[in-house]
Amino acid sequence: MNKLPVKSFRNKPFSNSVMGRELCIAEVEAESGKSLVIATSHLESPCPGPPKWDQMFSKERVVQANEALNLLDNTPNVVFGGDMNWDDKGDGQYPLQDGWIDAWAQLRPKESGWTYDTKTNQMLTGNRTLQKRLDRFICHLTDFKIISVDMIGMEVIPGLSYNKEKKVRNEIKQLVLPVLPSDHYGLLLTISSV
Repeated sequence: MNKLPVKSFRNKPFSNSVMGRELCIAEVEAESGKSLVIATSHLESPCPGPPKWDQMFSKERVVQANEALNLLDNTPNVVFGGDMNWDDKGDGQYPLQDGWIDAWAQLRPKESGWTYDTKTNQMLTGNRTLQKRLDRFICHLTDFKIISVDMIGMEVIPGLSYNKEKKVRNEIKQLVLPVLPSDHYGLLLTISSV
């Protein structure tokens, strides 16, 4: 989210997306008068399941991450964030180029940063255990510095619930689960001019 005036906006479809994914890019003017590019994307999603749908799309995500950073690399001040669907085990390390940093890894290297966590997100109760740092902020900053990155949206929304069916030993059980803002925890990045 951004409260700064938008100077320009464009989107660039990824060359290899089977899901219609693209990179959205906005140039904004910061209070310091410096230009800042804010980009976001939802990289190709893994689709585990029956053999017909069993595609993890790891190669596609790696290509998309590289495409995004190559496109944004000549810009001095960039914050690229979103649901990267990144799986360090399956996809490898995020392909950071010279001058780029992963905000969470930089500021909180000893914390997992799992934005998708079936153990702690009560809304995901009944799912198989999955803990991944799917969402990220990747930054290339010359005139700005990262102040903090925090996880948000971890609290239950009071008074809201939903019903979920769970098969347990050939028996269907009805679970009443709380609702959180999302099945992913959010990230909040704070930057300031240098």
